[in-house]
Amino acid sequence: MGPRTRGGIPVKLLLDMGIARRAAELLRRAGIHATHLGERGLARLPDEDVVMLAREEGRIVVTLDADFSALLALSRASQPSVIHLRIERLGYREAARVIQDVLERAAEDLEAGCIVSVRPSGMRVRGLPVVPGG
Repeated sequence: MGPRTRGGIPVKLLLDMGIARRAAELLRRAGIHATHLGERGLARLPDEDVVMLAREEGRIVVTLDADFSALLALSRASQPSVIHLRIERLGYREAARVIQDVLERAAEDLEAGCIVSVRPSGMRVRGLPVVPGG
């Protein structure tokens, strides 16, 4: 069903508030270690702190919010990786399916540190740290 490890370490996801909690449940049923900010009582955690938490816990941030990509670009950080879902009205089942697809298709990039931007037309991977003009 696709890679569930990065370098032998289980893939761990941190789902932002814009992603339905039920998507985290479906991902866990698929064998992916996913947690949602809301499940952890962190619904109001500022984006900067979400990035720090994901980095500390070795998690990939999954979000609908472009702010995470901007934060990583401005700080020139190399981690955490971010999956930015840019698909409107994404239901929880579809979100879980898209996330699993990204994990399969961009596993090496996610391990190295990247921002994956996902649109209905496809996905774009940008390595971290983001280089100005690159």
